[in-house]
Order: sequence, then C-alpha cells, then structure tokens
Amino acid sequence: MRSWIPIPKSIFVKFSASFILVGLIPLFALSFFSVQIFSGYVERYTTSNLQQMVMYMSYNINSAFQQYNDISKLMYNVRYEGLSENIRRNQTYNVNELEQINSAPIDSFLKTVLYSDPYITGAYFVREADEKIYYQERENRGLRSEFLPFRQWKEKMSSQPSKVAIFPTHQDQYFPGARRDVFTIARNLIDTSGSLKHEHKVVGTLFLDIDKSMFNRFLSELYLGDQDELVLIDGKDDIYFGHLDARLNEKLLLNSNKNEMLVLQEEIPFLNGRLIAGIHREGLFDQLFSARATVYIAILICSLVLIIMGTWFSRRLASPIQNLIQQMAVVESGKLDMNLPVNSNDEMGRLTQGFNRMVERLQAHIDEAYVAQIKQKQTELNALKSQIRPHYLYNTLEVIRMNAVDREADEVADMIHSLANQLKYVIDYGEDRVILSRELEHLHDYFYIISVRYENRYTLRCDISQDVQMDWPILKLSLQPIVENAIQHGLRMKKRGTVAITVEKSETNLAITIYDDGVGMDKATLARITEILNKPDALSRSVGLKNVHERVRSMYGEQYGLSVSSHENIGTSVLLCFPIPEK
Repeated sequence: MRSWIPIPKSIFVKFSASFILVGLIPLFALSFFSVQIFSGYVERYTTSNLQQMVMYMSYNINSAFQQYNDISKLMYNVRYEGLSENIRRNQTYNVNELEQINSAPIDSFLKTVLYSDPYITGAYFVREADEKIYYQERENRGLRSEFLPFRQWKEKMSSQPSKVAIFPTHQDQYFPGARRDVFTIARNLIDTSGSLKHEHKVVGTLFLDIDKSMFNRFLSELYLGDQDELVLIDGKDDIYFGHLDARLNEKLLLNSNKNEMLVLQEEIPFLNGRLIAGIHREGLFDQLFSARATVYIAILICSLVLIIMGTWFSRRLASPIQNLIQQMAVVESGKLDMNLPVNSNDEMGRLTQGFNRMVERLQAHIDEAYVAQIKQKQTELNALKSQIRPHYLYNTLEVIRMNAVDREADEVADMIHSLANQLKYVIDYGEDRVILSRELEHLHDYFYIISVRYENRYTLRCDISQDVQMDWPILKLSLQPIVENAIQHGLRMKKRGTVAITVEKSETNLAITIYDDGVGMDKATLARITEILNKPDALSRSVGLKNVHERVRSMYGEQYGLSVSSHENIGTSVLLCFPIPEK
C-alpha cells in the first residue's frame, strides 16, 4: 500500500526531525496541561468576582427603586399643624377644595419632590375629580397635557390602586423639544378617612419621571467593554435600560453562544425582574490571554533554542554529505574542473574519491566526443559559407566579361564599381550578421549587374513595412543567393519579369519574402526541394537555397530558416524568417 505521508530523503532532515521531536513533544505536552489548569483557575476566579459584582449592582438598583418608592410616599408623611383631626385625614377635601396635599400646596409639594433627587426630571399630580394636572419640571418648559399618557397609566394601576406602579423607559415627548429617556413611577393618593370596610377612594395620582441616566452610575461598577451587554427587565419583559441596544432581551442573552459570551443574572425584587449581564470572554479574560501569550512566547523561545541546537547537531553529522551534494550540483551545471579534498578514510572519504574519479572520466569523455563534435559542426558551417563566395564571384566576372566584349561604355565602370562593393562586402570574414540596410544595399549592387547583363529585362522591387527597423540584424549573404536562384531558374526563360522583396514584422519574427513571376515549379520538383531542405544530410548540386537554410538554422535555431512555395507558370515564393532582437 502506498504511503500518503512523504518520507524525507535527506539525512540532515532525518537527524534534525528526530532530535527536535524528542524535545518538542514533552515540552508541548507539559505546557499544554499547565496552561489548561491555570486558565481554568483564572476563569473560575474571574467569573466568581463578576457574579458578586452583578449581585451588588442588582442590590443597588433595587435600593434605588425603593428610594423613589419612599419619595412617592411623602404624600402621606407631610407634617402640618393647626388643622383638626378630621381635616387631617380627609384627603379629598384637601385636594379638591384647598388644592393641598395634606397641609402643603400641591405645587410646593411637587417642587419638594422634584428637587429631592437629582435624577427626577418631572413631577405631576393628576386630580381624580376633574383630571386637573399639576406639574413641576426642572427646565420650566410648558407641558403638552394631550401627550401625557396618564389615562393609560391610571388604567394599568386600577387593578391594584394602593400599590406603586413603574412604567418602562420612554421618551418625555409631552415637553416641547424634549427627547430624554425616562421611566415613570406612579402612586395613587387614597383618602383614608372613610371606614375600612369600604373601598378606598382615589383622590389623585402622583407621577415621577426618572432620567434613564440614573443607571449609568451603576454601569461603572462592572467596567463593561465596548462589546459587553447589560439589560434590566421587569416581570413582564419590559426593558428599562440596555448597555448596547434597548431592543435586547433576556432570550437573546441567555441563548447566546457560551463560548463567546459569559451570561450572569440577578433578581430585582422591586420590579419582580432581572438584571442580565453578557460579558464577552475575549475582553473579560484579557489578562488570561496575556498570561497565555507569555507562556506561548516562552514555549516559542524554548522551541527555537531546541531547533537551533538540533539543527547544529544534525548539521555536524550531515555536513560531509551536504557538501558532496552541493559539488554534484556544480558538476550538473557543467563545471567539471574541480576536485574535492579527501579529509577522512571512512565511508565518506571513499565516496569522495569515487566522485573525483567519476568527474575526471566525464571530463575526458566530453573532450573526446562533445568538443570534437562542436568543432566539426563549426568546420562544416565555415565550409558552407565559403562555398557561396567563389560561385558568386565566378558569375559576376562572367557578366562583366560578356558586357565588355559586346560594347564598351560607362556601364562597365559602373559594373566594376558595383563589383568592388560586393567583393568588399563578401570577403569581410569578421562578421556573420549585418543590419538589414547593408544586406539590401549589397542586393541592389548585385541586381544592377544582373539588369545590365539581361538588358534591363528584369526588375527588382522592395516593399518594407513601416514597423520594420532597418538596423535589425540578419544573416549576411542570405538574400542574394535566393534572388540569383530566382533569376536563373525562374525568370531566365521569360523575356521580362520581376523579383519582389517584402519585409514585414510577424509577432516576434522578421519575415522576408522573395518571390518572382517566373515559370515556377511543378509539384514533384517542389517536393524534392522541400525534402532537400528538411534533411540535413541530403546532397544537392545547388548551393543557394540549401546553404542559406543551413546557415540560418545553425545560427538562430531549428525554428528559423526558409520555406519554398511555387505554382507552375505562376511563380515561386521563398520565405525567410529571422528573430527580432529584444530591446
């Protein structure tokens, strides 16, 4: 069965892995169990402290509600003198006739209640007989009584008229321009002068608006973070305040992910509700995470020391092998003039001696075979180049001789001048590549002699594309043999003809096409020439196309060279491809 785990092949890797694993496994195991025990202790301690803080906060909030409840009872505790006992107890008479609560005017009583606590923003008393509203407000803004929902509040209090009522957080929109969040405490003023056997009579109702910011002083006790949540709800799931979002409720907190949030809750007896705190563990255990980070850093340092020691020890064992591998890579790159020193008589020493002998024999083999083959190829290439020059010189001299015999004129001087230019161009053995413009100049000198020889029956036309640069290099003496071949085999049998040359840029190649409108070739002749060009060892009497093709391929590569296409009685086209030099 094939293993899916790759097995390291390096001795250095095996030594290092063995040494490091023996040290890292106990280190990681001990560190893991230590961190787990320490983390559990810190989490339990932190959770216990938070639970106590939430309980203390719930106690303070309950006491605050009880304080406002006591303030609402001041209607029954006002001291007064000079009134009879019956008048003292007859709250109906005091409120309806004297507009007093006991012996104090209603407005004075409301102002006393308003300034008894800094978080009370407004105090209202609604008389039951005619629903007249008395009010006091800290900022002295006019009350829009139509927006005060006292009827709804009194309806909710009708089932238990003698008990205090608390209405959840809302906005005091019944004051112009006010948008404060407040909750309201309400208590009925009941006339207790009647018999206990009859129902108590409600004389009026006191309402106290408490600013929601009252809860902010309790939030500082928990040091809540930006993502922590706190919500206070009563027994009817009405929300009094929330730290992040007033829409939060107990179900959202209690059903939250326990791995991300720690949920604590305490009862609020006055509201018959609960205080629920949701603390994100990420912010809660910052110190724990810092301690863990310290332990992890210590583990990392120990691991690095262990890895360094293991690497150093393993390198001492595997260094001779690594050195030999590096030298083998140098030999693979082609550098064979090297000899490794033998520093020991063990297995590594004998292996080094064998490697040195192998390199020596490889160098000798390359000297005998590869270098000799390169020299042979270079000799063949020089022979191919030299074959063109005598053949071309013979034809040129023959043209000049025939013209001199026929007539003596200035043309002879021009032809000799053209011949001198060509000889200077051909005999220069110091360069194998020339720029495109020089090769075309040489071709025009050659064609001038041809045109004189054949009495201007043949025309040379050059078409060079605009994106072709004349200083691009091509193979020297690559165009003239093809033009000569076109005249000798294509146009010579016709009275008149044209040799056209087009130079174009094709992607990364320079394409030069030489075509004539001569007699062309049949399919058999074209196939034979194509076979001669494609077979390196094929023999041919013609040194024109074959030699140019071989020279181009030898200099630029197998993908370059020339290709021939022809149609009988139409003409022949020869395509030469050269690489375009990089910028």
